[in-house]
Amino acid sequence: MLLPSLVFLALFTYWPILRSIWFSVHDVMLGSNEIFFLGLENYTRLLGDGLFWKSFANTAIYTVLTIPLSILCALLLAVALDTRLRGMAIYRSAFFYPVMIPSVAAGMVWVFLYAPGYGPINGAMAALGLPRLEWLYDSAWALPAIIVMSIWKYSGYFMLILLAALQLVPRDLYEAARLDGVSPLRQLIHITVPMISPTLYFVVVIGVLHSYQIFDYVFVMTQGGPADATNVLTYYIYQNAFQFQDIGYAAAVANCLLLFIIGLIGLVSLTLGRRVHYLGK
Repeated sequence: MLLPSLVFLALFTYWPILRSIWFSVHDVMLGSNEIFFLGLENYTRLLGDGLFWKSFANTAIYTVLTIPLSILCALLLAVALDTRLRGMAIYRSAFFYPVMIPSVAAGMVWVFLYAPGYGPINGAMAALGLPRLEWLYDSAWALPAIIVMSIWKYSGYFMLILLAALQLVPRDLYEAARLDGVSPLRQLIHITVPMISPTLYFVVVIGVLHSYQIFDYVFVMTQGGPADATNVLTYYIYQNAFQFQDIGYAAAVANCLLLFIIGLIGLVSLTLGRRVHYLGK
């Protein structure tokens, strides 16, 4: 019964990983049949590649800022929408709607919003007496602009998961807390967060995986610029593989990204995983 799924997994997951490891120790050029063994030369080349480390730093900054802020926004939205008021389904759908927008379309919408001359964001800033910003053309603001767009895009997805978890929290806990005079903020910290901690842990892991797969927004909005300020590892892999046609070096970068994701997930498991409270335990 499991064989079809295992075959599919082996063909489209494990075999590409093995091929990537094999490519990373060879000199492989796109469109060429000539392959030369290099050993660890591609990996040692990474150590002195300044653009690789800049892309790595951009990816780390994106992850560190996007995940906590997205989950915090999602948690606050889930708590606010966890009521039985009439018309609440409309609000839930409205906040979830950005998730359903295709990534390329969402990127193009935000390119318009960030436009320096006619963009609504700069128009609102000018109305408030604030200076206009070259959002996607300024190396200091390009990455924060993509981070804001990503928070808008993913908060609704995390909100839906957390909202489902909130439905399972016993209401008598909140009633007892209100009778004891516990403030809403303390209820959130001492009741809501511990009760939905398994779901929060799951959301953090999913957020880490999402953050290191960012490519489409960078490709549509900035092409890694300006001055590589938004160049992330996935886009750097794409550049080496399909623009510079250096498949071996791109595979080495991809393998380093895979190892870093595994290490980061392990770190999350050793830290947050031990603070998860399961019902009955």
